[in-house]
Amino acid sequence: MSTWSAERADPAAPEAPAAASEPPRSRALVRVAAKGALLVVVGLLLGGLTSLAQAVLPDVLRPLANSASGWTVPTALLVWALRERAGVSAVFGALGFEGLVLGYVLVSQLRGFPDQETLFLLIGLVGGPIVGVAAEWLHESGWRAAVGAGALAGVLLGEAVWGFAAVLVTTGWLYWALVAAVGLALLVVTAIRRSFRWRQLLLAAASTIAVALAFLAVYTLLS
Repeated sequence: MSTWSAERADPAAPEAPAAASEPPRSRALVRVAAKGALLVVVGLLLGGLTSLAQAVLPDVLRPLANSASGWTVPTALLVWALRERAGVSAVFGALGFEGLVLGYVLVSQLRGFPDQETLFLLIGLVGGPIVGVAAEWLHESGWRAAVGAGALAGVLLGEAVWGFAAVLVTTGWLYWALVAAVGLALLVVTAIRRSFRWRQLLLAAASTIAVALAFLAVYTLLS
Protein backbone atom coordinates (compact mmCIF):
# COMPACT_ATOMS: atom_id res chain seq x y z
CA MET A 1 0.00 0.00 0.00
CA SER A 2 2.81 2.38 0.85
CA THR A 3 4.62 1.53 -2.39
CA TRP A 4 1.53 2.39 -4.44
CA SER A 5 1.22 5.72 -2.62
CA ALA A 6 4.86 6.63 -3.35
CA GLU A 7 4.42 5.83 -7.03
CA ARG A 8 1.32 7.96 -7.16
CA ALA A 9 3.20 10.86 -5.60
CA ASP A 10 6.16 10.78 -8.02
CA PRO A 11 4.37 12.21 -11.11
CA ALA A 12 3.39 15.27 -9.11
CA ALA A 13 6.96 15.97 -8.01
CA PRO A 14 8.04 17.93 -11.15
CA GLU A 15 5.19 20.40 -10.63
CA ALA A 16 6.58 21.58 -7.30
CA PRO A 17 9.40 23.76 -8.74
CA ALA A 18 6.98 25.47 -11.14
CA ALA A 19 4.64 26.31 -8.29
CA ALA A 20 7.52 27.44 -6.15
CA SER A 21 8.72 29.79 -8.87
CA GLU A 22 5.57 31.90 -8.68
CA PRO A 23 6.33 33.75 -5.42
CA PRO A 24 9.80 34.92 -6.57
CA ARG A 25 8.30 36.15 -9.83
CA SER A 26 5.60 38.00 -7.94
CA ARG A 27 8.17 39.51 -5.62
CA ALA A 28 10.18 40.67 -8.62
CA LEU A 29 7.12 42.39 -10.09
CA VAL A 30 6.37 44.06 -6.77
CA ARG A 31 10.00 45.18 -6.49
CA VAL A 32 9.94 46.72 -9.98
CA ALA A 33 6.60 48.41 -9.31
CA ALA A 34 7.92 49.84 -6.03
CA LYS A 35 11.02 51.18 -7.78
CA GLY A 36 8.85 52.73 -10.49
CA ALA A 37 6.65 54.43 -7.90
CA LEU A 38 9.72 55.70 -6.05
CA LEU A 39 11.13 57.02 -9.32
CA VAL A 40 7.94 58.95 -10.07
CA VAL A 41 7.81 60.45 -6.57
CA VAL A 42 11.47 61.52 -6.65
CA GLY A 43 10.97 62.87 -10.17
CA LEU A 44 7.99 64.95 -9.05
CA LEU A 45 9.98 66.36 -6.12
CA LEU A 46 13.03 67.19 -8.22
CA GLY A 47 10.86 68.69 -10.95
CA GLY A 48 9.17 70.90 -8.37
CA LEU A 49 12.55 72.00 -7.07
CA THR A 50 13.51 72.86 -10.65
CA SER A 51 10.67 75.37 -10.77
CA LEU A 52 11.65 76.86 -7.41
CA ALA A 53 15.29 77.03 -8.47
CA GLN A 54 14.41 79.49 -11.22
CA ALA A 55 13.82 82.12 -8.54
CA VAL A 56 16.87 81.47 -6.36
CA LEU A 57 19.74 80.31 -8.58
CA PRO A 58 22.37 82.91 -9.50
CA ASP A 59 22.23 84.10 -13.08
CA VAL A 60 25.24 82.04 -14.18
CA LEU A 61 23.54 78.80 -13.08
CA ARG A 62 19.94 79.67 -13.92
CA PRO A 63 19.96 77.64 -17.17
CA LEU A 64 20.05 74.54 -14.94
CA ALA A 65 16.37 75.10 -14.21
CA ASN A 66 15.45 75.49 -17.86
CA SER A 67 17.53 73.05 -19.86
CA ALA A 68 17.44 69.50 -21.19
CA SER A 69 20.54 68.63 -19.17
CA GLY A 70 18.78 69.73 -16.00
CA TRP A 71 16.29 66.89 -16.48
CA THR A 72 18.44 64.39 -18.38
CA VAL A 73 21.10 64.09 -15.67
CA PRO A 74 18.66 63.40 -12.78
CA THR A 75 16.75 60.88 -14.90
CA ALA A 76 19.95 59.05 -15.84
CA LEU A 77 21.23 59.04 -12.25
CA LEU A 78 17.95 57.68 -10.89
CA VAL A 79 17.71 54.89 -13.46
CA TRP A 80 21.40 54.06 -13.04
CA ALA A 81 20.95 53.77 -9.26
CA LEU A 82 17.92 51.47 -9.57
CA ARG A 83 19.85 48.94 -11.72
CA GLU A 84 17.18 47.08 -13.67
CA ARG A 85 17.25 45.35 -17.05
CA ALA A 86 17.31 47.42 -20.22
CA GLY A 87 13.59 47.00 -20.94
CA VAL A 88 12.59 48.07 -17.44
CA SER A 89 15.14 50.88 -17.51
CA ALA A 90 13.56 52.21 -20.71
CA VAL A 91 10.21 52.46 -18.93
CA PHE A 92 11.91 53.98 -15.89
CA GLY A 93 13.55 56.57 -18.13
CA ALA A 94 10.17 57.68 -19.43
CA LEU A 95 8.65 57.68 -15.94
CA GLY A 96 11.51 59.68 -14.49
CA PHE A 97 11.48 62.30 -17.23
CA GLU A 98 7.70 62.65 -17.15
CA GLY A 99 7.78 62.91 -13.36
CA LEU A 100 10.31 65.73 -13.56
CA VAL A 101 8.26 67.63 -16.13
CA LEU A 102 4.97 67.16 -14.25
CA GLY A 103 6.59 68.22 -10.97
CA TYR A 104 7.85 71.36 -12.66
CA VAL A 105 4.42 72.07 -14.13
CA LEU A 106 2.57 71.54 -10.84
CA VAL A 107 4.86 73.78 -8.78
CA SER A 108 4.90 76.43 -11.52
CA GLN A 109 1.09 76.44 -11.44
CA LEU A 110 1.12 76.86 -7.67
CA ARG A 111 3.57 79.74 -8.02
CA GLY A 112 1.18 81.46 -10.43
CA PHE A 113 3.08 80.71 -13.62
CA PRO A 114 0.86 78.50 -15.80
CA ASP A 115 3.09 76.31 -17.92
CA GLN A 116 1.88 73.10 -19.58
CA GLU A 117 5.26 71.99 -20.98
CA THR A 118 3.46 69.80 -23.52
CA LEU A 119 6.50 69.72 -25.76
CA PHE A 120 8.78 68.39 -23.01
CA LEU A 121 6.19 65.80 -22.03
CA LEU A 122 6.32 64.49 -25.61
CA ILE A 123 10.12 64.68 -25.65
CA GLY A 124 10.19 62.71 -22.41
CA LEU A 125 8.15 59.90 -23.95
CA VAL A 126 10.65 59.62 -26.81
CA GLY A 127 13.93 60.56 -25.16
CA GLY A 128 13.25 59.17 -21.69
CA PRO A 129 13.53 55.51 -22.73
CA ILE A 130 16.77 56.26 -24.59
CA VAL A 131 18.23 57.94 -21.51
CA GLY A 132 17.04 55.04 -19.36
CA VAL A 133 18.67 52.37 -21.50
CA ALA A 134 21.87 54.41 -21.84
CA ALA A 135 22.05 54.78 -18.06
CA GLU A 136 21.58 51.03 -17.56
CA TRP A 137 24.27 50.24 -20.14
CA LEU A 138 26.79 52.13 -18.00
CA HIS A 139 26.70 49.03 -15.77
CA GLU A 140 27.64 46.84 -18.74
CA SER A 141 30.90 46.46 -20.62
CA GLY A 142 32.00 46.47 -24.25
CA TRP A 143 29.85 48.13 -26.88
CA ARG A 144 26.87 48.70 -24.57
CA ALA A 145 28.90 50.81 -22.15
CA ALA A 146 30.43 52.70 -25.08
CA VAL A 147 27.05 53.51 -26.63
CA GLY A 148 25.46 54.32 -23.27
CA ALA A 149 28.20 56.75 -22.30
CA GLY A 150 28.24 58.24 -25.79
CA ALA A 151 24.48 58.79 -25.85
CA LEU A 152 24.41 60.59 -22.50
CA ALA A 153 27.54 62.59 -23.26
CA GLY A 154 26.07 63.50 -26.65
CA VAL A 155 23.01 65.09 -25.02
CA LEU A 156 25.19 67.14 -22.69
CA LEU A 157 27.74 68.20 -25.30
CA GLY A 158 25.02 68.89 -27.84
CA GLU A 159 23.24 71.22 -25.45
CA ALA A 160 26.53 72.85 -24.46
CA VAL A 161 27.27 73.66 -28.10
CA TRP A 162 23.73 74.97 -28.55
CA GLY A 163 24.10 77.12 -25.43
CA PHE A 164 27.36 78.65 -26.64
CA ALA A 165 25.94 79.27 -30.12
CA ALA A 166 22.40 80.40 -29.38
CA VAL A 167 21.94 81.88 -25.90
CA LEU A 168 25.42 82.82 -24.67
CA VAL A 169 24.58 86.54 -24.61
CA THR A 170 21.67 86.08 -22.21
CA THR A 171 22.96 83.19 -20.06
CA GLY A 172 26.74 83.55 -19.92
CA TRP A 173 29.25 80.79 -20.55
CA LEU A 174 29.77 79.08 -17.18
CA TYR A 175 26.80 76.73 -17.14
CA TRP A 176 27.41 75.48 -20.66
CA ALA A 177 31.09 74.93 -19.86
CA LEU A 178 30.06 72.87 -16.82
CA VAL A 179 27.65 70.80 -18.91
CA ALA A 180 30.36 70.10 -21.47
CA ALA A 181 32.79 69.16 -18.70
CA VAL A 182 30.30 66.69 -17.21
CA GLY A 183 29.77 65.09 -20.61
CA LEU A 184 33.49 64.71 -21.23
CA ALA A 185 34.08 63.43 -17.69
CA LEU A 186 31.42 60.77 -18.20
CA LEU A 187 33.21 59.53 -21.31
CA VAL A 188 36.62 59.47 -19.64
CA VAL A 189 35.45 57.78 -16.43
CA THR A 190 33.46 55.13 -18.31
CA ALA A 191 36.38 54.43 -20.66
CA ILE A 192 38.72 53.94 -17.70
CA ARG A 193 36.36 51.88 -15.58
CA ARG A 194 35.32 49.61 -18.44
CA SER A 195 38.82 49.39 -19.90
CA PHE A 196 37.79 50.48 -23.38
CA ARG A 197 39.92 49.32 -26.28
CA TRP A 198 40.26 51.37 -29.43
CA ARG A 199 37.04 49.95 -30.93
CA GLN A 200 35.00 50.92 -27.89
CA LEU A 201 36.66 54.35 -27.85
CA LEU A 202 35.72 54.91 -31.49
CA LEU A 203 32.17 53.70 -30.84
CA ALA A 204 31.80 56.00 -27.84
CA ALA A 205 33.10 58.95 -29.86
CA ALA A 206 30.81 58.15 -32.81
CA SER A 207 27.78 57.80 -30.50
CA THR A 208 28.59 61.10 -28.83
CA ILE A 209 28.87 62.94 -32.13
CA ALA A 210 25.73 61.36 -33.58
CA VAL A 211 23.58 62.16 -30.54
CA ALA A 212 25.03 65.68 -30.24
CA LEU A 213 24.22 66.42 -33.90
CA ALA A 214 20.72 64.99 -33.50
CA PHE A 215 20.22 67.10 -30.39
CA LEU A 216 21.35 70.24 -32.18
CA ALA A 217 19.07 69.50 -35.13
CA VAL A 218 16.03 69.00 -32.89
CA TYR A 219 16.77 72.05 -30.73
CA THR A 220 17.33 74.21 -33.78
CA LEU A 221 14.05 73.00 -35.27
CA LEU A 222 12.14 73.72 -32.07
CA SER A 223 13.76 77.10 -31.38
